[in-house]
Formats: sequence, C-alpha cells, structure tokens
Amino acid sequence: MLEAVQSRIEQLIALYETERAENQSLRQRLEALAAENDDYRKQIAELDGQIANLKLKEAFVAPASDNSEAKARIAKMIKDIDKCIKLLES
Repeated sequence: MLEAVQSRIEQLIALYETERAENQSLRQRLEALAAENDDYRKQIAELDGQIANLKLKEAFVAPASDNSEAKARIAKMIKDIDKCIKLLES
C-alpha cells in the first residue's frame, strides 16, 4: 500500500514537472507573440501615415476635373487640425 502511494506521488510529481515546463514554454511563446503584435501595430500605424500622406499628395496633384474631391479632403484635414488645436488649448 505504501509503495502504491509512493508510486502515485512520483507520477504526480512527473506530471507537475511536465505541466510546469509546458507552462513556461507557453509563457515564452506568449511574450514573443506579444512583441510581434506590437511590431505589427507599429507597422500598421506607419503604413496608415503613409496612406494619409499619399492621399494628401493626391489631393494636391489631382486633375482639375476632380477639384471637389480634393477640396473635400483638404476641408477634412483642416477640421482635423482644428480639433487637434482645440485639444491642445484645453
């Protein structure tokens, strides 16, 4: 009986060590994926900035027939700038 209990305890310790190693591995993987996620978020923000710059460039280089769209984009940018100024003042 004592041997059976001792054997069971050894099995439980082995299972615990296995689970602990897996837990540590998963934590490391989670940290790596979180860092990768942050990198992707930064890349997305950078690409969004590039898109905004390209849209601004397009608004100024747009053909004469597309003046209304260019004016609308410039008006939106002016509104955004005004909002930023108001936030800075408050």
